[in-house]
Amino acid sequence: MTTADYRPPRWLRNPHLQSLLSSASLRRRSGGRLLQRLGAVTREELIEVEEGRLQGFHTTLPGREPRGLAVLLHGWEGSAESGYMRHTAAQLLGRGFDVFRLNFRDHGDTHHLNREMFNSGRLTEVVQAVAEIARRFPPRPLLLAGYSLGGNFALRVALQAPKAGIPLQHAAAVCPAIDPAGVLHALETGFPLYNWYFMRKWRRSLLRKRALFPDLHDFGDEVLAMDMRSLTHWLVQRHTSLAGIEEYFDAYSIAGGRLAALQVPVSVLAAADDPVIPVDAFQQLQLPPHSSLQIAAFGGHCGFIESVDLRGWSERWVAERLDAAAGEAGRATIGDSAPA
Repeated sequence: MTTADYRPPRWLRNPHLQSLLSSASLRRRSGGRLLQRLGAVTREELIEVEEGRLQGFHTTLPGREPRGLAVLLHGWEGSAESGYMRHTAAQLLGRGFDVFRLNFRDHGDTHHLNREMFNSGRLTEVVQAVAEIARRFPPRPLLLAGYSLGGNFALRVALQAPKAGIPLQHAAAVCPAIDPAGVLHALETGFPLYNWYFMRKWRRSLLRKRALFPDLHDFGDEVLAMDMRSLTHWLVQRHTSLAGIEEYFDAYSIAGGRLAALQVPVSVLAAADDPVIPVDAFQQLQLPPHSSLQIAAFGGHCGFIESVDLRGWSERWVAERLDAAAGEAGRATIGDSAPA
């Protein structure tokens, strides 16, 4: 599959419609129905990490030997139950894989699991979680995919995987947050609905954290009234050891040549009309020869919706990229075991 294969009808070529449909509750419900029709069995798992616990969901199809395990990472203020996560899980299950959907801390129904707040610099605990998932569920190959901020995490995990001893075969990222400073600028200056949407969800998350741990999170309503830039700066100064927002953004940026040293192959999918992740960040991205970047003309932010049934082309793209990587791993294993 290449981006030339994605040809949405004209009424679906508006980037805002694509982006809104991606996170619509209808998508979440349709993804749930797909999993039900497959006969998927899902079990909650708690993963111990150095500074707390993360929740995830391991999904299998009974009575079959899996071809491998795919770990999925959601976007900021999304969850393991987001529509794109469910649809991607269904695609991968249909191709013979088991799936593990991981929740970042303070996402989904997990605010009670950890006293400290989520921030995008918490890479270590995600790396630890993926390493534990690989240990707990040994089917190989191990694959990884993420959307938006989850795509950023997936690429950073891939960068850290060899050093962390994670047997990762391939990582795929859809509309990953490449340059956090550029993303914030796009949210501040672009179509205001996105700023409102993320701030509404973030404020709800902070309110829940304050209610659960009032001794630690004793901030007042004036903090919640801040705009996105000011609230991010407050979070960095109050809940990290970083000096300010610029240092924070730099800590999880993957722009320019920061992925050039990747040993694990990755595939990146972007949309030229993404209203949240500026496309110029992708055009300046430096990937090693074993990795690839595809930029579609349409798709919005993590949309890539194909038709009225709300299925997404990007979910099939992820499944195909991981499927191909698993096939290459299988062929390499056969080649290594063949008699001389």
